[in-house]
Amino acid sequence: MEHQEPSPHDWREWRRRRAWRLSQGGWGVRAIAEALGASPAAVSGWLALARRDGPDALTSRPRPGGPAKLTPAQKRLIADFLWHGPEAYGFRGEVWTCGRVAKVLAEEFDVSYSKGHVARILTGLGWTPQVPITRAVQRDEEAIERWRRAWPELQRRAGRECRALAFVDEAGFYLLPAVVRTYAPRGLTPTIYEWQTRDHLSVMGAVTPAGQVYTLARQESLNGLHAIEFLQHLLRQAGERLLVVWDRSPIHRRAAVQAFVAGVGGARLRVEFLPPYAPDLNPVEWLWRRLKRVELRNLVCLDLEELHAEFHLGVGRVRRKPALAQAFFTSAGLEL
Repeated sequence: MEHQEPSPHDWREWRRRRAWRLSQGGWGVRAIAEALGASPAAVSGWLALARRDGPDALTSRPRPGGPAKLTPAQKRLIADFLWHGPEAYGFRGEVWTCGRVAKVLAEEFDVSYSKGHVARILTGLGWTPQVPITRAVQRDEEAIERWRRAWPELQRRAGRECRALAFVDEAGFYLLPAVVRTYAPRGLTPTIYEWQTRDHLSVMGAVTPAGQVYTLARQESLNGLHAIEFLQHLLRQAGERLLVVWDRSPIHRRAAVQAFVAGVGGARLRVEFLPPYAPDLNPVEWLWRRLKRVELRNLVCLDLEELHAEFHLGVGRVRRKPALAQAFFTSAGLEL
């Protein structure tokens, strides 16, 4: 019976059989070795084996080993067990580790696996190690869903009233970068000595659906007066009629801020609040991620002045990509 072509992942068998076909076409050993990235000695061995025992001798042989402890049908059940969550099996916290999964397999199938083998099983099932998304227990998912449904009408209202729509948020940038990665010899983890300090750059930022980015940075903690200053800046730069969307941070609810909003009047400035504990709804959160994880990654500044300068350079790079700023809305689940 004619041998079937090996599967694409069995590249070693494919190379041996390719060498045999090339030899039948008149290729020399050295030419075959160079074409297939093998040594001449290995090619000579393959050809000698094929001449002696036939081309089927080049077929890959299954590696010896004991019988599998789990049948394919049992392996397909693992994902269903894990979907019930770790707490269903008595573990604290919704986190799956290889050790925990090994205990589940022991409980469900009475089999014992090492953590390394459990990792291979999970990979075969399409499960990979991932950093979980954290959510506050106090979140009101129904209120968040209502806000998402109201978002299209909020855009239309801003258009009818000729208002610039801006999402606003605050963040802190510290002297040490949020992401530090460096190459080093295996087993020799490098040490970075840092000056432990709470000094940071306090930033208020805004993003508009048009892809515009506005910021206010101070080398001190922000307060209600800074919020008023930033609103004044937006009224001058974003538009004389403004709709601001922000969270219920204390500096947004200060009496002075409320008095300023009332004094400007609803004709020029209106404010909408996001649901509590829902930072993922604010596109500005993705601006902060971009700055910390991309624009300012691996950057260690000597002082706040240098950090202040590097921050504005990073913001400038983002401003030159309006489509990127608009993508922040998509990341927040807010279609434009």
